[in-house]
Amino acid sequence: MDSYDDRGVGSGSVGPGPGQHEDASSGTGRGSGQGPRVGMAALSLPYQIVAAIALSVIGLVACVQLAMVFLHVAPSNTLTKQHGKAVDDWIYPEFEQNWKLFAPNPLQQNVAIHVRAEIVGADGRRTTPWMSLSSEDGQAIRGNLLPSHVHQNELRRAWDFYLGSHDNENRANGLRGEASERYIRRIAMRRLGEHDYGGTVERIQIRSEVRSVGAPGWSEEKISTKPSYRVLPWWTVTPADLPENAKGADK
Repeated sequence: MDSYDDRGVGSGSVGPGPGQHEDASSGTGRGSGQGPRVGMAALSLPYQIVAAIALSVIGLVACVQLAMVFLHVAPSNTLTKQHGKAVDDWIYPEFEQNWKLFAPNPLQQNVAIHVRAEIVGADGRRTTPWMSLSSEDGQAIRGNLLPSHVHQNELRRAWDFYLGSHDNENRANGLRGEASERYIRRIAMRRLGEHDYGGTVERIQIRSEVRSVGAPGWSEEKISTKPSYRVLPWWTVTPADLPENAKGADK
């Protein structure tokens, strides 16, 4: 009687099965380490070249399309002025856009707010030179990693408030116009209080100085940077315009 090991059933004497023998002899088993190819790698070399060229053309067209749409919706600039017809030829009529990148366009002017005061002191009545409130804000912001929102926005928003509630003749449009006048007077008086003029401020006058931003050196565009002024009438200072009385005046 044969032993258990003699029948070839032991772990060390198991031979390959029929299927395994065929794979080993034919060389088509998965032991070769090469899986099936997918994607472009499954194509033959000529088709791979054609697919690569097609993808390159599609990517190039997509980049051109994005650039043309950006120039079409962007504000007027040097590129659109030089190549505007080419941009329009590409966009119209298939890719027409009815919106703009910026609404409204970015501010292209520098606006500065100035104030001067009529002082009554021991030497009589005199008028101070114009003082730039905007320059003081700029000095407080420049080089400051965490600038105050007061320095950044207070004066600008106050002037926008005034312009939006007055006509070109500086006539107030209702109660908002009167509120904007009180607001800007209080700001001016608080700023003037930081300077010692040797007397009492009886009247103040405010003006805006507007200068267009000059064209860059590489541009052929001609832009006048001469200032234009909007001068407001003299305002008589009242107790409600003083910083220490402003809180009580609102009650």
